[in-house]
Amino acid sequence: MMTEPDTLQRFLLENTPVRGEWVHLDAAWQALLQRHRYPPAVRRQLGEAYAAVALIAATLKFDGSLILQVTGSGPLHMLVVQATGNQSLRGLARYRGEIPDGDLAAIFGADARLLITLDPGAGRERYQGVVALEGPSLAAALDAYFERSEQLPTRVWLAAGADSVAGLLLQGMPGPDGAPTPRDSEDWTRLTLLSDTVSGEELLRLSAEALLGRLFHEERVRLLTGHRVHFGCRCSREKVEEMLKGLGPDEVRATLEQEGEVAVTCEFCNARYRLDAVDAEALFAAAEPQPAVGSTRH
Repeated sequence: MMTEPDTLQRFLLENTPVRGEWVHLDAAWQALLQRHRYPPAVRRQLGEAYAAVALIAATLKFDGSLILQVTGSGPLHMLVVQATGNQSLRGLARYRGEIPDGDLAAIFGADARLLITLDPGAGRERYQGVVALEGPSLAAALDAYFERSEQLPTRVWLAAGADSVAGLLLQGMPGPDGAPTPRDSEDWTRLTLLSDTVSGEELLRLSAEALLGRLFHEERVRLLTGHRVHFGCRCSREKVEEMLKGLGPDEVRATLEQEGEVAVTCEFCNARYRLDAVDAEALFAAAEPQPAVGSTRH
């Protein structure tokens, strides 16, 4: 059964305190790859992170953004993906040289860290969790992150292909007393063991209905209405102008003297913003306080 393109879908495992999310990204993934040419090893890590941030964001109620970032001293030394409350995604990676086969330490470096940042927006306080990046895969590193956190028990399964990426997430729900589902409970143990049988090929090729039917054929699964996910960048000319105001008129004018224009390229989507001398003077003139208008006393 064919998958639904660019879809994020929640499901409930009825009669158990466990819910899940499934995501399959096609055009949203290809839109990212059209803007950056990455070697296969980088695409695989970036694609798994792309699916993961969509899944994790789906478990939260927020209007801001969720950022998943990996930094280290290895060949793939930086990876960042972002999901927003309106189901838009973007991401990028920075690498040098050949990316070796192996575990995360070989790819990102033994000192690599995993950061998850929740920015609720509207001036509210940001939350950031930081852990060492450990394990053979990003899914394993995220499992370890959730294991160490005080959040609800959560597991993820991820896959990345040339044309699409996909993922599955299970999460224990709070009980009537608000306490999270125990990680050693019978339901959680059974359902995560069943999910461990999923293959990357199944994640990439099967629809949500077919995949969940295969994994949980003895469970009662209720599949909820899906949501479309899309590639989207939050850059704009207004944000670029605010950044230039922060640099100050002297630095901007110096760049204009050397280059003839100020050009800013968004790292995520490769959109290019240009300002000439007239644009820059208008920008700083608007930012400068104007003299008060009043009567002149003779």
